[in-house]
Amino acid sequence: MRANHTKDRLAKGEVAIGCAIQHYRSADIPRTFAAAGFDYAFLDMEHGPFDLETVQDMIAAAVRSGITPVVRVGEMLYSLVARALDAGAQGIIFPRVESPEALREALNWTKFPPQGKRGFGVLPPHIDYEPRSMPAITRHLNENTLVVVQFETRAAMDRREELLALPGIDVAMVGPADLSIALGVSGEVDHPIMIESITALMESCRRHNVVPGIHCRTTAQAAAWIERGMRFVGAGGEHNLLLERARESVVELRQASAKTAARPS
Repeated sequence: MRANHTKDRLAKGEVAIGCAIQHYRSADIPRTFAAAGFDYAFLDMEHGPFDLETVQDMIAAAVRSGITPVVRVGEMLYSLVARALDAGAQGIIFPRVESPEALREALNWTKFPPQGKRGFGVLPPHIDYEPRSMPAITRHLNENTLVVVQFETRAAMDRREELLALPGIDVAMVGPADLSIALGVSGEVDHPIMIESITALMESCRRHNVVPGIHCRTTAQAAAWIERGMRFVGAGGEHNLLLERARESVVELRQASAKTAARPS
């Protein structure tokens, strides 16, 4: 059965890096991310337009390529979590978390009994058609499902100790865009108020043995947070990477064209 390589990397104290898929509906994108060397693909069903069938294709391509597919559900609903996991997702990202009571219930949906309340809907393709017993399957999936909780509001930050104390959280991931809006410094992700708030969350993570994480809009921002101690770190999305590389190529080619035009005939 499939191991969760990102969860294994985090368990060793290493940094896991990823990138979001939010707009382009192609299973070749997670394959490309895997070839580039990312550890995980962040499949966005909160802000992305994807339906479950599209995400299922991306998940299948990801696991075949050796990159961890992690799905952000639109909201904390059992049906969304269960279907994403039954489609083969190796991790779930819970967005806009604020209530410890609601989070406690949602965490139970990610694990089979006795650790949780997930219903059994595992199909042969999800275990690579291996003939395994139900106890072996549920034990393996419980151990290999990554659970990520997003902290992106003032209320979540204020309640971080209570939220992080709940069992079953692997990663606490900052959503800096929404957090900056909530803290009154919209878009100023490097504002001292943001740095102070995020650093406080990282300190709480250490106390509760939870991996600190963040998803940034740029590679430079992501690299800076790795240097500060973040270990589950995403940088941008597939649309950003394509546009940035396209612009770089155009600049390089225009410069070459200008040099050629300036040469004496």
